[in-house]
Amino acid sequence: MHTTQHDTVVVLDFGAQYSQLIARRVREQGVYSLIVPYTISAQELRKMAPVGIIFSGGPASVSTEDSPRPDAGIYGLGIPVLGICYGLQVMSVMNGGTVRRPDAREYGFAHLHLNHFTGKTSRLLAGIPEGSQLWMSHGDSVVDLPTGFVTTGSTPNCPVTVAENEARRLYGVQFHPEVVHSTDGTAVLRNFVMDICGAKADWSMESFIATEVERIRSVVGDRKVLCGLSGGVDSSVAAVLIHKAIGDQLVCVFVNNGMLRKNEAQNVVDLFGKHFNMRLEYVDAETAFLDALKGIAEPEAKRKIIGKMFVDVFYDAARSLGDISFLAQGTLYPDVIESRSPSGGPSATIKSHHNVGGLPDDLKWELLEPLKELFKDEVRQLGMELGLAEELVNRHPFPGPGLGVRCIGEVTKERLDTLREVDAIFVEEIRRAGLYGDIWQALACLLPVKSVGVQGDERTYREVCSLRAVTSQDAMTADWYRFPPEVLQTTASRICNEVAGVNRVLYDITSKPPGTIEWE
Repeated sequence: MHTTQHDTVVVLDFGAQYSQLIARRVREQGVYSLIVPYTISAQELRKMAPVGIIFSGGPASVSTEDSPRPDAGIYGLGIPVLGICYGLQVMSVMNGGTVRRPDAREYGFAHLHLNHFTGKTSRLLAGIPEGSQLWMSHGDSVVDLPTGFVTTGSTPNCPVTVAENEARRLYGVQFHPEVVHSTDGTAVLRNFVMDICGAKADWSMESFIATEVERIRSVVGDRKVLCGLSGGVDSSVAAVLIHKAIGDQLVCVFVNNGMLRKNEAQNVVDLFGKHFNMRLEYVDAETAFLDALKGIAEPEAKRKIIGKMFVDVFYDAARSLGDISFLAQGTLYPDVIESRSPSGGPSATIKSHHNVGGLPDDLKWELLEPLKELFKDEVRQLGMELGLAEELVNRHPFPGPGLGVRCIGEVTKERLDTLREVDAIFVEEIRRAGLYGDIWQALACLLPVKSVGVQGDERTYREVCSLRAVTSQDAMTADWYRFPPEVLQTTASRICNEVAGVNRVLYDITSKPPGTIEWE
């Protein structure tokens, strides 16, 4: 839990797909925000002393008996509350209003009409123009407001689009101000957070670093912390932040499983061991992993073998390091939120780092998770602040089993070496074209198929590779990336000319769904 003295806006989560986006929009104002289950008590909220509370939307209908309801005591705390969509509806019903389901649910764009009322000025809608575009997504609508509330905004299909009770500091909007489709939504949230709540914009990456460094020192004391370093963004940023706090009390273990990208192992050793001067234990386990994978082609079997091997190798390395008290993990805020139990209480399940999941229970290490308050984009920003290169901080996701799940079929050193070269050329050409930042993930796969080709006037019979690049917001859905044809042409030409084992290049245009981003 966040323990600094920064002003905080708490988001009560009613199961909305946009809850995380609301918190991010508040943080973009320089104000700290965190998400809590809607089941939190008014007493617990009072102890947290937030300057404002936001009720998220949610998929439920407020008219059903089992619809989620917050503690009624929240309305009497005197803390400003903003209800969004379902949040407005539940606030209305709990305070004596009426909500009904109209004949058709409203989904999509609408335009705001400002309702001016005698002697009052809407602080929530200050500076919002008449006709402002809104994004609507709701089934129920408020038809009668509770006593003391007034309607300050409406649309043709939704008479109560914005409602306010200035005296009780209760506010609600039927639209979603957190999404980009609501053109002035950020201004509405800013009015609530900065003007109505009076929050100070004092939360930044600089303040986070100072606070977290102090917290890590206080928690760790003179004990040792172990970090499983993968070379990925999250573990890299976590390691650099912890090292800034406790120096050589941090020991990093980097396992080379033989399925890394070209020059990856050397790059990690150079960056963390030499540039950042960290205590880095490098374990070359390539031969052991390849021996374990011999003859295995089934995807899930490969994943399980790679995962178990990693745990065994990591555990053996950790035992040789002496007395370790903490295990550092790059857990992010979305991971923490998603691990909560359905009842809204804290979950006993802890998300494991993708490289150290399944460590034996008898290790008895405490977890140290310095990034658990941050979203992914904030982690990237933090990495830049800590001096990590932009190229590392903004790199595409890479699976824990590495190229082992991109080497379709049996995994051998020869096939991995071929795939490494293909992958390196593909990424290099994407960067050269200035397209890397436009793509969520780019990957190459080596297929268990051979084709006839003609190279240098000779007939060849070599393997086929597929290239894949997708755009996405959260990896739940993804669309294939439309490359300029000349980029694919140059990439394919280089692969066939420079990689001895490949004579045919395919481009994968499958979206997710029906396909997944990775092949295996």
